[in-house]
Amino acid sequence: MDRRNFLHSSSLMAASVAFSPLSIPLSPKKDKLGVALVGLGYYSTDLLAPALQQTKNCYLAGIVTGTPSKAEQWTKKYNIPAKNVYNYQNFDQIANNPDIDVVYVVLPPSMHREYVIRAAKAGKHVWVEKPMAMTERECQDMIDACRSNKRSLAVGYRLHHDPNTQEYVKMLRDGAIGKIQMVNCSAGYFDARTTHWKQKKELGGGVMYDMGVYVLQGARLATGEEPISVTAQQFTNRPDIYKNGLDETTMAQLVFPSGARAAVQTSFGMNMNNLHVVGNKGSLRIEPYSAYSGVKGVGPGGKVIDHPYEVPRQQAMQMDDDAAAIMASKPMLVPGEEGLRDIRIVEAIYKAAQSGKTVTL
Repeated sequence: MDRRNFLHSSSLMAASVAFSPLSIPLSPKKDKLGVALVGLGYYSTDLLAPALQQTKNCYLAGIVTGTPSKAEQWTKKYNIPAKNVYNYQNFDQIANNPDIDVVYVVLPPSMHREYVIRAAKAGKHVWVEKPMAMTERECQDMIDACRSNKRSLAVGYRLHHDPNTQEYVKMLRDGAIGKIQMVNCSAGYFDARTTHWKQKKELGGGVMYDMGVYVLQGARLATGEEPISVTAQQFTNRPDIYKNGLDETTMAQLVFPSGARAAVQTSFGMNMNNLHVVGNKGSLRIEPYSAYSGVKGVGPGGKVIDHPYEVPRQQAMQMDDDAAAIMASKPMLVPGEEGLRDIRIVEAIYKAAQSGKTVTL
């Protein structure tokens, strides 16, 4: 089975279809979709823009930035027409630009709701980086705006598009290790920065919003279920940076309807990246679990899970898959509803950590 056919038959797609409205056909029909990146920080500069040079179904058509010097650099490097360059004040004029079909919001989480809604009202399909937003309510507002404007909405969960992720999820769904009993998932790195948005609570900072989404995905994809309760603990070794409720390290324990349990850990203070799933007939280990450099692992019986690829192919696969879905009027693999489910759990984890009590979802 080739990768694209598997994509549309995998359990990841099946889970997403139930929650996602179909995209609206483009008019006139295009062979490639023009993408405008909103926010030209590290992720856009080092990963998304290079990935858009590798994509088959979309291309870098425009940019939105508040920094004139960046606009000048990008237009020269990627041959972007001046008419496709916007700032945050004239952003809404993008509605009049037929070159741009998709707006990819790559801003601090506190800004996601505003720019997703503005993009949808401008008649553009929308991709938004994770975390989708800061609250479940904001996520729902974004979903509603795209739905009412008949535009598709996808969250930038690159791992869903990764063939290694798809392979291990299929193995688990097929019962390769039997009934899932325990999941342990960790994702973190040492972040030496002190003034980035990830260290600013009001902008959506804190590790649970960022790396924490990866570990929630690990638990949810492994079990195929939504947690019914959570307990959590948070701490910091750098209280001068992570203060006033901003979390450097978070640990949480999740209970699922089947009885499966998950222990997840995420941190801006230490390096860790793995997923271990234990069933009543065996186990599966993925390490690294969420790295840009590649995902690989070992399933039951020593089966190797390793489809080799190079950065930024993960992001290229993600954007190609989402562009293809838009052009075919098919659901997004990772619709807004998927991002909302994670943020609902993130909010519960913060509540559990602050109260010291079990929070029921």
